[in-house]
Amino acid sequence: MRLSLLILRQSRAKKEVTFSSVLVLVRLPEHSGLGEIITMFRHLRNLQQVSRRTLSSTARRQLENKVPVKQKMFQEDNGMPVHLKGGTTDALLYRATMALTVFGCGYVLYALIDAALPKKKA
Repeated sequence: MRLSLLILRQSRAKKEVTFSSVLVLVRLPEHSGLGEIITMFRHLRNLQQVSRRTLSSTARRQLENKVPVKQKMFQEDNGMPVHLKGGTTDALLYRATMALTVFGCGYVLYALIDAALPKKKA
């Protein structure tokens, strides 16, 4: 088997973040033909294009800015605590957190009492 060292370099486009250099070490069998090497280079070129697409910093679609709406909702004075102003999901998360906390405290007390009391010999 022989080793081939391939170095791929990509230039930076205007609004695109790409790899500056990628080092790929490929092990080719002795009997590999020219067709297999060309196929390997095609796969590497496709990988290069995919990486360029996935690392692009340009947005495909513009999203609506929801920050002012959220600021207004969280800053209004309606007597609710801030951790519950998000709606039903915040209330459910709060209750689940409190239930897990109470369960955890109970289990810790049980483990401490179990460790402190002597074991019965059978």
